[in-house]
Amino acid sequence: MKEKAGGSLIDREGNLTDDPEKAVGSVLLGQDFTEDYFFHGRVSSVHYNTYTEEQKESGEYGGVSSGSFNYGNSSPDLEARIKKDLDSFLASHPGVKAEDVPADLLTASGSGLDPHISPEAARVQIPAVAEHSGLSEEEISRIVEENTEGKALGVFGEERVNVLKCNLAIARAMGLI
Repeated sequence: MKEKAGGSLIDREGNLTDDPEKAVGSVLLGQDFTEDYFFHGRVSSVHYNTYTEEQKESGEYGGVSSGSFNYGNSSPDLEARIKKDLDSFLASHPGVKAEDVPADLLTASGSGLDPHISPEAARVQIPAVAEHSGLSEEEISRIVEENTEGKALGVFGEERVNVLKCNLAIARAMGLI
């Protein structure tokens, strides 16, 4: 599978590239997007392996890793983290009710590096992304649809939306790249 060789790096146009100088990310690894005009992916307990030089020097960076905290459902630490993340999400997405926030926006994947969110997680973010990007909700919805991947082999898993590909399309539509 060519798309999996070399880390599945993609360029600004969303095309596979073998040139690390042109790469802006991988279709197989999530990234932390903080701009309000971009979609936000899943929580990553390993911060998508991105750390500052200061964090590396202080020992906070433990090297490249994957995984999650594996808190039990009744863990007070998990409950506190989810409450904090939910409050933050609701503050930046006025009009969204807590019960309408999909679980994948508040929970980490098993690897902590998942580049996908559910179509529901993308749809709940469309109004805020449209407002902050200056693009219409219809255009953002089209971008989500174009970057929604079906079930593997048509039967396994669930539909999923690649956050990096959506955000690249938004950046192109905004004239940022």
